[in-house]
Amino acid sequence: MKIAPLMEALRPVEGIRQILVNTGQHYDDAMAKGFIRELQLPVPDRDLEVGSASHAVQTANVMIRFEAVCLDEHPDLIVVVGDVNSTMAAALVGAKLLIPVAHVEAGLRSFDRTMPEEINRIVTDRISGILLTPSSDANENLRREGVSEDRIHLVGNIMIDTLLRHLPAASLDRILDRVPVAEGRYAVLTLHRPSNVDCVETFRSILEAVNAVAREMPVVFPVHPRTRQRIAELGLDALVRPLTLTEPLGYIDFLSLTSHARVILTDSGGLQEESTALGIPCLTLRENTERPITVSHGTNRVVGTQSADILGGYRAALGGGDVHRMPELWDGRTAERIRDVLCAALLE
Repeated sequence: MKIAPLMEALRPVEGIRQILVNTGQHYDDAMAKGFIRELQLPVPDRDLEVGSASHAVQTANVMIRFEAVCLDEHPDLIVVVGDVNSTMAAALVGAKLLIPVAHVEAGLRSFDRTMPEEINRIVTDRISGILLTPSSDANENLRREGVSEDRIHLVGNIMIDTLLRHLPAASLDRILDRVPVAEGRYAVLTLHRPSNVDCVETFRSILEAVNAVAREMPVVFPVHPRTRQRIAELGLDALVRPLTLTEPLGYIDFLSLTSHARVILTDSGGLQEESTALGIPCLTLRENTERPITVSHGTNRVVGTQSADILGGYRAALGGGDVHRMPELWDGRTAERIRDVLCAALLE
């Protein structure tokens, strides 16, 4: 979702050759191929096929295999996106080989170093020369960390480029054969973070609150493969029976689901942003967020993982009366601004 609009924006630029590397960190084959097809990405030039492993093993495998790609291709710039292990690993390879690195989605901070993603964000930003930020709070975070102004570029949120491009195709009719719901009368749940799905007490607390929501409206739960495995291993099958479980959905099908929902419950950072762009109430099932602009400007509430707090946030969200506005530069043209920054660096 983040690389597709940027590759499209760079495609017509003379003198730039793009090489797309799929690390394979997100290793569900059907999901990966579906995203590449739907977002009209080229077939990756390189597949590293690292698969699932511990953080250390996965990061090491990306570094080993991506270093070989860099030594073979001799890139002038490495572009990394987001905050996953692949992001940090590729940035470290670039830093060690003295290849400049540009980080898309730089500067986001949850200020919670127990989150693996927070470590990835901090390390990646320290070693990237070009920091492409989605919002003004990210700029402020980088300044507080002593980053020089010439490295910081406020470009907006590239996820919104993809969302706005595909929203016209995201009709509810696309999914009604699999998810029989009525416009604006259902909730969407997503859960994937280890802090939520690996601890039985936390997972149970969330699901108990979601069960209460399900007594008032259908709750659709597209289940990540790892989350489904944890439900079985932790013996929580009874708590998901009242929910409408589906397999993971492709990007446009998932957008069809979320854009017509009454409320979204999630631990996903990207979905906090998308719900703000869509104007749909979002309850973030975490104790913090690296995207505070979705709270100050958007439709997001950070409600934690305790049942009572989740239900309190749910009642408040359905009560209405909140005023939200689209954050600065979330206008569907972020990829163009990133293109201009990268071209200035590469072609000067």
